[in-house]
Amino acid sequence: MDYARVFAYSFASIYRLYIQKVERKGCTQADVDAVIFWLTGYNKKTLQQQIDKNNDLETFFAQAPQMNPNVSKITGLICGYRVEEIENKLMQKIRYMDKLVDEVAKGKTMEKILRK
Repeated sequence: MDYARVFAYSFASIYRLYIQKVERKGCTQADVDAVIFWLTGYNKKTLQQQIDKNNDLETFFAQAPQMNPNVSKITGLICGYRVEEIENKLMQKIRYMDKLVDEVAKGKTMEKILRK
């Protein structure tokens, strides 16, 4: 897999796709924001700054205030890969985010998604 290409994707474009995906399933942007806030430590203002700067995924995760200490509880398949077995740490963070958004789209409760 060409990780460099994925890492160069703009967070803003991925974020728009996440919102479209969950809205098709009857969920909201607020749901997407909640899982991103939980995962990365961003808040509404700092997330918007990332979008406005059009930062790539590598920068988005490098500047994340704090990855949630419970990320190791995120397990399962995403795009045919077990998230807990992905060796590249940046790719693993991206896939964690994908997995959380997938769970929102599937209608899981926030309590389960946020590993409470």
